Amino acid sequence: MNRELILMKLKNIVRKEKETSFSLFGGKGGVGKTSMAAATAVSMAKMGKKTLVISTDPAHSLSDSLETKIGGDVKKITKNLYALEIDPQKAMQEYKGKILPKIEGMDALKGMGLGDTFDMMGMTPGIDELASMDKFMQYMQSKEYDVIVFDTAPTGHTLRFLSLPELMDSWVGKMIMIRMRFAGMIGAFKKLLPFTKDQEDSDIDLEHLNTMKARIEEARKILQDPKRTAYNIVMIPEEMSILESERSLKVLNEYGIHVGGMIVNKLIPENSHCSFCAEKRKQQQERLKMVREKFGKYSIKQVLLSKEEVKGIKMLENVGKELSD
Repeated sequence: MNRELILMKLKNIVRKEKETSFSLFGGKGGVGKTSMAAATAVSMAKMGKKTLVISTDPAHSLSDSLETKIGGDVKKITKNLYALEIDPQKAMQEYKGKILPKIEGMDALKGMGLGDTFDMMGMTPGIDELASMDKFMQYMQSKEYDVIVFDTAPTGHTLRFLSLPELMDSWVGKMIMIRMRFAGMIGAFKKLLPFTKDQEDSDIDLEHLNTMKARIEEARKILQDPKRTAYNIVMIPEEMSILESERSLKVLNEYGIHVGGMIVNKLIPENSHCSFCAEKRKQQQERLKMVREKFGKYSIKQVLLSKEEVKGIKMLENVGKELSD
């Protein structure tokens, strides 16, 4: 084997090793998504992987889970472990600062019969989902981390976030059409698109729109790549949580997003000295059968209810061990 071929193989190995993988945790509110996401991030960091855990939930609890104030900038927590909480209010203010001065320009466009084709206010995604996708795309392309773990908001919000590449692709496609048909009116659209650089005097030209379209397509491919992305559904052994998980699974399958597995959290351990606990455990075991029937083809992890709050690195390490068993 010649030297050039050996070097090429080595470069390919290095490139593969640097490819970031993504783990998303979602489910009904109150099921313990943050604890599961944080525990997974701690485990990955302990394995020597440079890991970033990002909270996209407007009601952040990641700081509480890790017992340290995180905020909107990446913060180092321990060796190999970093964390970030997206601030939707700050993102909203920044976006409003760009969009509000431009709204008047929309009347002229609607007057030309474009209201049905491109209703800017109707098509614009929620700013919290927008900020989440922006961060996802930013860190997706950085290749700085081995693993990025997303602690997501409750199910409905998260599924809207996951549908953004589809929505944004359609949105940008309409922008390209309008740009081609109404090149002279592009000034009305300046700075209305997310993920663009703050260029006060530059037009959003076709090249820029096509570049954005390519970034969105890349985000979609990564979300749909089972080798890089896994969505973990967290639930508790209660019927409402199980049924919501079933609905989530259907939507995830529709979007082609790989489901890494199911996590049944807050299972009551055996306790022969507590009649209430025994009865509650019996009910949970029935629900566990329901979980196996509905999601039997997926990996199902079980996490016991802890007598203490799951917070702090030590507790998260213990939960991480349960998840890895």
